[in-house]
Amino acid sequence: MRNIAVVEDEDISAELIQNYIKKYSAETGQEFCVDRFHDALEFLAKYTAKYAVVFMDINMPECDGMTAAVELRKTDKAVSLVFITNLIQYAQKGYEVDAVAYIVKPVNYYDFALKFRKALDIYVMNENKDFTLNTSEGPCRISTDKLMYVEISRHRLYYHLVDGIIEMTGVLSKAENELKEFGFLRCNQCYLVNPAFIVGISGSTVRVGSETLGISRPRRKPFMAELANWYAGLERKK
Repeated sequence: MRNIAVVEDEDISAELIQNYIKKYSAETGQEFCVDRFHDALEFLAKYTAKYAVVFMDINMPECDGMTAAVELRKTDKAVSLVFITNLIQYAQKGYEVDAVAYIVKPVNYYDFALKFRKALDIYVMNENKDFTLNTSEGPCRISTDKLMYVEISRHRLYYHLVDGIIEMTGVLSKAENELKEFGFLRCNQCYLVNPAFIVGISGSTVRVGSETLGISRPRRKPFMAELANWYAGLERKK
């Protein structure tokens, strides 16, 4: 059973979304537990990182959906976020907070079902790649599909994501143990890299996304061997 959140201040709109979820459930055989929140402040105050999909209205009093989404991403970077809006130009801003889709009011079932399926597919695809960081501001759920590399500097860990950086106290060896099952590789004493983001290797450096990181001399041979094994694993899965 998947947990779904509907954040909508208008009762009629909220009931429509909830009815569409029930209809989708009946058609697909999937089961959902739906929580409705009457405004963004209530949603943020009660939020726990248990949801697969969040349907977020943009135009709400006190705290609009876009502002709420920014706060949401501080604690959960893995949940699939779908915006609901009256004006399509506002929906475009949703991609700044990694929204997977937007639905324009009045919501019709066909459009809803397409966007809901997409949001669920993305969540399921990444579900086994999620893990939680216990930061000073509280737990934060992230997906390793969005984590490019981890850096340690002066006893501080920096998790470099595609959409930001999470900083916390820690040691790299512990992070290495946690991320080993996801294929992360140590290239020197300061970095763990996600091989999925490696775009090139030249001499004693590795290009991860737009960043160039060093490969230490003692680590170069095992790093290259581990990377070759990772690529071989990808080929076997094809």
